[in-house]
Amino acid sequence: MSLDALFDPRCVAVVGASADPAKWGYWLASGALAGRARRTVHLVNRRGGGLDGVPFVPGLGCLPTVPEQVVVAVPPSQVRPVVVEGLAAGARCFTVITSGGAGPEEERELADLVTARGGRLLGPNCMGVVDTTTELRLSWGDFPAGSVGLVSQSGNLALEIGRLLARAGQGFSRFVSLGNQRDIDAADALDALIAHDATRVVAAYVEDFRDGRRLARTLAAASAAGKPVLMLALGRSEASGRAAASHTGALVSARSVVEAVCRDAGALLLDSAGELVDTAVLLTAAGNRIGGARRDAVRATGSGAAETGGPRPLRVAAVGDSGGQGALAADTLAARGLDVPVLSEATRAAVAAHLPGHGGCGNPVDLAGAGEADLRSYARVIRALLDGGDTDATVLTGYFGDYATANPDQARQECEVARELGEAARRSGRLLVVHTMARDTPALTVLREHGVPVYERIEQAATALAHAARHVGTPRTPPPLPPRTPAGPLPDGSYETVRALLAQRGLAFPAAEFVTTAEEAAAAARRTGYPLVLKAMGLAHKTEAGGVALGIADETALRTAFTRMRASTGAVRYAVEEMVAHPHSVELIAGVRRDPAFGPVAMVGLGGVTAELLADTALALAPLTPPRARDLLLSLRHAPLLTGWRGAPAVDLDAAADALCALTRAAVEHPELTELEVNPLLVHPGGAVALDAHGVLR
Repeated sequence: MSLDALFDPRCVAVVGASADPAKWGYWLASGALAGRARRTVHLVNRRGGGLDGVPFVPGLGCLPTVPEQVVVAVPPSQVRPVVVEGLAAGARCFTVITSGGAGPEEERELADLVTARGGRLLGPNCMGVVDTTTELRLSWGDFPAGSVGLVSQSGNLALEIGRLLARAGQGFSRFVSLGNQRDIDAADALDALIAHDATRVVAAYVEDFRDGRRLARTLAAASAAGKPVLMLALGRSEASGRAAASHTGALVSARSVVEAVCRDAGALLLDSAGELVDTAVLLTAAGNRIGGARRDAVRATGSGAAETGGPRPLRVAAVGDSGGQGALAADTLAARGLDVPVLSEATRAAVAAHLPGHGGCGNPVDLAGAGEADLRSYARVIRALLDGGDTDATVLTGYFGDYATANPDQARQECEVARELGEAARRSGRLLVVHTMARDTPALTVLREHGVPVYERIEQAATALAHAARHVGTPRTPPPLPPRTPAGPLPDGSYETVRALLAQRGLAFPAAEFVTTAEEAAAAARRTGYPLVLKAMGLAHKTEAGGVALGIADETALRTAFTRMRASTGAVRYAVEEMVAHPHSVELIAGVRRDPAFGPVAMVGLGGVTAELLADTALALAPLTPPRARDLLLSLRHAPLLTGWRGAPAVDLDAAADALCALTRAAVEHPELTELEVNPLLVHPGGAVALDAHGVLR
């Protein structure tokens, strides 16, 4: 449903308006009045009064025109009566600043009341909404105008982002405070920003993802539409302190799921408001220049990018006023995964033509005083680098922008050079980034006006470049959850039960029998053959508990192991299983964990008893397709072990991918399982076999 009435209402009414600057009602009312040249504004307060020459009316029923949007800033007990009155008056959009009742149930009932009449509700417990392109400011605080659209569940964080954007010469196109998301949620608000032409970069701070799959589809749609999404979310410290019933639970945290969803959808998950603003400033200034560079990198790498770890990194040239600053810039760029390549002979010659004899024309380039001798040297050297084509971006680091501070007579020329720098970047189609020790000088204003991002610290510039380089790619739309096939729930998550479930879906297991006594174990062993494995059932971490004995060679060893295992574990049921070994094999862990927001999430990584120690895992929303499963396998840090390390033959990646697909299908079909795991999954040149499995019932 369209949110036009939220962002550009023809008529807005503020209920709870106040003339007291200490109250929210004052800021909402004064903000609404700032847009009265574009829309009708009514201020409602039953006690009377007025603001800026506009009298307060006692109620919504007294209005001469229908308010498209009603802003509600009254005590919680009065919210529902105001909404009822607004609906009766014809309003269809409500922004509820205060809480909507005594608890979540009352707030849900309030939202149902509005949506049942075809309306929409923002909040409750939100900070409001701003659209600088339609002169709408229904919130507290200052919101500078710009190209960044923000959706946030934190009001103060939005204010911080706004101030940082203003200092960088940027601002908001739209701002939506989500509050408790009883109706309009993050996906709704983001959809509106994607469709908003004036919004060039979308930013979001989300604490509660609600329908995570829907949000993932929205993020992918934004990426496909060329709108970068910069995401902030909580959870970086959660996994370290949380106990889990399986390895999968320990390796799949809420944060890691969000990271995987953002990666696949083409969104950037960042760590702070500062990183978000730095990256947004670069992306709004860069336009399509970063995107073109990344697409060129993908083409240059070729179709085998997945096999080699992805496209080549972004290539960057560094130019410094001094050797020290240039060298530090090069180190900082390289430390963030950017390439600072050796320049071609032709480019080196073009640069050297504009430097004194002792200048450095490699990469980094040392101006060696050329700028002090002639400010236009900056433009000539930068133009040679941009036009040379050896790099995708150029970083100028040091003093430029501050010459007029020490010598005001240089102000005009410095601004002219800044203009030349911006025009050179535009004509080349490549990105120029400036790090300077200056602040708020006229030359920096000119740079920003010409689309050149400016940073106070080199690490800001390097981090923003690195993040921006990651955002271009083909987004993956999250897989739909297939309709559940008729299947009874599993009685338990034991190895015996889970093994049968997965075997039905084509996953290979060693031959095994399940027993309760030593006599039964000996009889089963005669049928299975030696060597074999004895496992105690009912243990999530069998090895740590002494519930696994490997390489049992004969009946005497079997009986000894059985007696010892029963004494140490107390288990009542055991598996007597064929001992499987293959040359050049690799142990993987594969699992599915059901996330409350995103549903089943698949995980694969290096497995066995060191799974949590190595923590080399890759995640994606389940179910998986064979190509997606292969991509996950090849994205692991230890993927060379799978593709043939030091002359070893490659494992059967297709068999490994098929095993992952079977596991994820089983998990999707059985929502009563919160976790499903195979560890280890032994993959080898001839196939893949599951050596153990475990499930956790809801």
